[in-house]
Amino acid sequence: MYKFEPANPSFCSLRPFLRVQDGSNIVDYNYNRIICLNWLKSNPTFTVKVFCCESEASFLGKESSAALRNSFAPKAGKQNLRHQYYLQPQASSSKVAILGAAGGIGQPLALLIKMSPLVSALHLYDIANVKGVAADLSHCNTPAQVLDFTGTSELANSLKGVDVVVIPAGVPRKPGMTRDDLFNINANIVKTLVEAVADNCPDAFIHIISNPVNSTVPIAVEVLRRKGVYDPKKVFGVTTLDVVRANTFVAQKKNLRLIDVDVPVVGGHAGITILPLLSRTKPSVSFTDEEVEELTVRIQNAGTEVVEAKAGAGSATLSMAYAAARFVESSLRALDGDTDVYECAYVQSELTELPFFASRVKIGKKGIEAVISSDLQGLTEYEEKALEALKPELKASIEKGVAFAQKQTVTA
Repeated sequence: MYKFEPANPSFCSLRPFLRVQDGSNIVDYNYNRIICLNWLKSNPTFTVKVFCCESEASFLGKESSAALRNSFAPKAGKQNLRHQYYLQPQASSSKVAILGAAGGIGQPLALLIKMSPLVSALHLYDIANVKGVAADLSHCNTPAQVLDFTGTSELANSLKGVDVVVIPAGVPRKPGMTRDDLFNINANIVKTLVEAVADNCPDAFIHIISNPVNSTVPIAVEVLRRKGVYDPKKVFGVTTLDVVRANTFVAQKKNLRLIDVDVPVVGGHAGITILPLLSRTKPSVSFTDEEVEELTVRIQNAGTEVVEAKAGAGSATLSMAYAAARFVESSLRALDGDTDVYECAYVQSELTELPFFASRVKIGKKGIEAVISSDLQGLTEYEEKALEALKPELKASIEKGVAFAQKQTVTA
């Protein structure tokens, strides 16, 4: 039979897992829905339990959990326990590169991605100190092969054959700094790295984390355009942390289970350009005007909250790594054939008059399949005013990034 139970917390990971029981022998495997289905079709005689991790730490939302359960219709063949078999774990063929892998975000992000069964190879690049990170990670008993690349001379090799490139490289925020204070340093870093991506894996999904994302994504796009390889479906500014924070803060405020909460966040990824659409919260919940103001301001200033709490020792590295890993996992699911992948991201958009805008998007094998416009329909008066208020600042950040990239082109 196929029986669904909550996962034991000790088994919780980024994915659902498959439990295969043959007599007294029980083996657990972390796999995605498609791999599980294919295996069950070819092995109908086992007693099988499919577990969906529903802890508050799970990357899977309630809808994804339900979809997983529904995909395993309760059909079973006769049990045959005469022989002992073992399903050998095999990773998918996706290769992921992290550019800036030795940094505060890069290291925990690398660990989380190493846990994914959808990764066959994990390429870690940085200008220094990455060899030790790779050696450490390589001892983890998950299938992904870990390779390290140090310095600009090895950058090209780190990108050969890669399907997903994640860019957290750059300097972190310090107390008193805004994301725009990081611009001059991080803009050059992103430009250089994206040039290498364009030359070595132009078809890869590109996930940009380096701040200020409102400007670094336009820089990346201009670089790719100049190289003649720009695909608007494959360039993402990672704003998932805003969603993660919104979900967390709303769940805490309203005493909801985190697994149930989903708050779309639109606009950009800095200050007032971050607009949580609390009226679109799932499950439906009511907020007072004071709660809307309090939650919105906290979500917008959450990065500063962490910077100040760390008192000069860094920025939001762990939560950013978690959020980035969630977005990478979603991309890997899409590349693996999952047709029900939705995330918020900062992308080229026609939802507003601005050329770039963060909103929910549907992701497929070839990148963005749809931008979800319905989220901007029927907004509250507060949200409408906040949307109009963020546009000038976001527009200025976009223009700053474009001007930087074009100036570099003229200089070159």
